[in-house]
Amino acid sequence: MFDTVLVANRGEIAVRVIRTLRALGVRSVAVYSDADADARHVREADTAVRIGPAPAVESYLSIPNLLAAAERTGAQAVHPGYGFLAENAAFARAVTDAGMVFLGPPAEAIELMGDKIRAKETVRAAGVPVVPGSSGSGLSDDALVAAAREVGVPVLLKPSAGGGGKGMRLVRDESLLAEEIAAARREARSSFGDDTLLVERWIDRPRHIEIQVLADGHGNVLHLGERECSLQRRHQKIIEEAPSPFLDEATRAAMGAAAVEAARSCGYRGAGTVEFIVPGGDASSYFFMEMNTRLQVEHPVTELVCGVDLVEWQLRVAAGERLPWRQEEITLTGHAVEARICAETARPAGDRVDFLPSAGPVLLLREPTGAGVRVDSGLREGTDVGTTYDPMLAKVIAYGPDRAAALRRLRAALAGTTVLGVDTNTGFLRALLSHPDVVRGELDTGLVDRDAASLVPAEVPEEVYAAAALLRHAALEPTGGGWTDPFSVPSGWRLDGTSAWTPHHLKAPGRDPVTVAVRGRGADTQVRIGDGEPVPARLLGDGDGLVRLEWHGTTLAFDHAAEPAAAGRPAALWLGREGANWTLHDHDPVAAALRGGAGGHGADTLTAPMPGTVTVVKAAVGDTVSAGQPLVIVEAMKMEHVISAPHAGTVTELDVRPGSTVAMDQLLAVVDPHDPGTGDAADTADTGADTADAGEETP
Repeated sequence: MFDTVLVANRGEIAVRVIRTLRALGVRSVAVYSDADADARHVREADTAVRIGPAPAVESYLSIPNLLAAAERTGAQAVHPGYGFLAENAAFARAVTDAGMVFLGPPAEAIELMGDKIRAKETVRAAGVPVVPGSSGSGLSDDALVAAAREVGVPVLLKPSAGGGGKGMRLVRDESLLAEEIAAARREARSSFGDDTLLVERWIDRPRHIEIQVLADGHGNVLHLGERECSLQRRHQKIIEEAPSPFLDEATRAAMGAAAVEAARSCGYRGAGTVEFIVPGGDASSYFFMEMNTRLQVEHPVTELVCGVDLVEWQLRVAAGERLPWRQEEITLTGHAVEARICAETARPAGDRVDFLPSAGPVLLLREPTGAGVRVDSGLREGTDVGTTYDPMLAKVIAYGPDRAAALRRLRAALAGTTVLGVDTNTGFLRALLSHPDVVRGELDTGLVDRDAASLVPAEVPEEVYAAAALLRHAALEPTGGGWTDPFSVPSGWRLDGTSAWTPHHLKAPGRDPVTVAVRGRGADTQVRIGDGEPVPARLLGDGDGLVRLEWHGTTLAFDHAAEPAAAGRPAALWLGREGANWTLHDHDPVAAALRGGAGGHGADTLTAPMPGTVTVVKAAVGDTVSAGQPLVIVEAMKMEHVISAPHAGTVTELDVRPGSTVAMDQLLAVVDPHDPGTGDAADTADTGADTADAGEETP
């Protein structure tokens, strides 16, 4: 076994690897960029080394910097985690050439399985069924079109060099093949530096099932059962479970055997995953999709049902140990389900939901505990979640004796998860786990995208506005002992003995402002939301970031945290309840009216849909623009958003420049809708921002 291991990654995966190293008595070395100087993985490691500035290309992706850190700390081995350089053959070779052990497969296996075309040809030769499609590498556009016509539309265009859903194009109309091939090549070239494509038959309503494999250096290869990964959004997994509710024992054994042969075919060593696509109506039919030559994000569900620490066995195999089991000794006991907690904001947009990156400081953090609950997290209070890296923050995993128990425990665990200061998808995941098809186990890779709109509340609940207004009202109470000026008490008292309403102007991001009026104090308090009827309401207690609201005769508990005003946006109050969270900013209706548009986000005001960095500005003050014309591009967490003019008009205000950092809802530009030539209002266009996902599946 090794004495010192460097973990060449960050966030929750680095924390998780460090946990096993500590259990084995192995000294851990963390690496960090300037953005992560005070991160949780840095604090938990035995030693930490700075490897560069915030941009990943200058830190986490810098092979020379990583090797220098390993040499400086006396590391004997390097664990790549997942993402970043985990599937980079050049990094694996560089580690071994430097005299250290790479805690992953041989570089040759990484290269072979990293090329989807070569991988398919290799496993096909080993007898593993593959999805019908094109064969050969470096196909021209005409050859791809011919292959697609031979397979028959619909077909899926896929980049050979990458994953995470980038560059994938579903083509249902044969006449659009040339256009879609060109678009897929552009995205593949941008994402991977390689525009090689392949064509595969599209399988409607498929299930995504993967097999965990483990191989040693003595010729032994085992599988540890399957994981159901069909709950995805835009080809990226968000919920995973083991075992699959779809497979029977015979199919599980057959798919496991195929995965073992796929691993053998490339000379695999260590932990890896063989991924299959399975037609939704036929569990006995399955096709090889790809092999991930690394530890997967969802590996904890396999660990829980198999009782095997995969990171430990990565180390033991790399140290030359043999696997101690025969295939028949690997059993699956119980059921485990994992939910990925990501920094993102869900905004309803008609019949769809836009999931936008979120960022900010973690003001309050509560992570669940209890029987059968595991949390792999890179968070702590005070963590500043930025837009430089992947948005995944943590994973909440639940184990139970059966699937129903595991789902129930995971829903409860998510209800007990609170992250305030940055938006997360926790509430959305909890709602998804209650979806009838999910409960029944009737899953496919399109379920989330089809039904997302039904899982995101269209409006902020009234009780959230009430709690926020009462917290603000309570903050007006005088503090300190001694005499109290009666005019400083927020009672709204008038000379005629009545009480006036105190208005609190609040605004949730992406929604119109709401005025919540409060009258009275203590048990005699009333709250009126907008033009609604007054409702008796009061706060019953406040301690450790927790407040209880009595509303319509029901008591509701809220976590809360205050966020001070920052450049570009006013002060805010964060509230969290049962996994969901809300941000309510102070709203100044006078300032908003002066900007044009009662909400400050009126028809002619453009604001940032997410926190990020302005990469391109395509207009200037005084420019005449047309409806839909791109004005500003904002990038965050590998996602690019094009902010377009909502209507024809003149740019009267432009508050950003390339390189500017912006907060969510920060003003970017104002477009006067009046045509200077006629004075008539111009036609309006869709104000939604185009979104191009440039992100990987994993950090």
